[in-house]
Amino acid sequence: MKQIPVIFWTGTGNTQMMADAVAEAINAAGAEAVVKNISEITADEAAGYDALALGCPAMGAEVLEECEFEPFFTELEGKLAGKKVAIFGSYGWGGSYMQDWEARVKDAGATLVADGVLALGAPDDEAMAKLTEAGKLLAE
Repeated sequence: MKQIPVIFWTGTGNTQMMADAVAEAINAAGAEAVVKNISEITADEAAGYDALALGCPAMGAEVLEECEFEPFFTELEGKLAGKKVAIFGSYGWGGSYMQDWEARVKDAGATLVADGVLALGAPDDEAMAKLTEAGKLLAE
């Protein structure tokens, strides 16, 4: 069975709720989601998968979380070529960080299976539907 990691960092729990929704969709589509907090996986381990979901909320001045997630993603970035990727996160203001993150994923040679999914605070029904779709697309 195809395994797909769902790797996330969360401060308030909102991005974890989003990760759980992606994982449920992956499992429902016939693959196996492997949910990992960012502290539970290395970039080298993540690079060993053909598809992955990454979740991180907006922090500070519209950037990825700087202590754990950004260093992880920077290391992973050069290993994303040819992989299917879904990205998601919550925010409290703005949300423009997602466009920058999408560009980084594409510039690394990965295929975004869907637009990055944003949720203002806790994910609403629309965000949950988009997360479900992204999970299905990763599992294909």
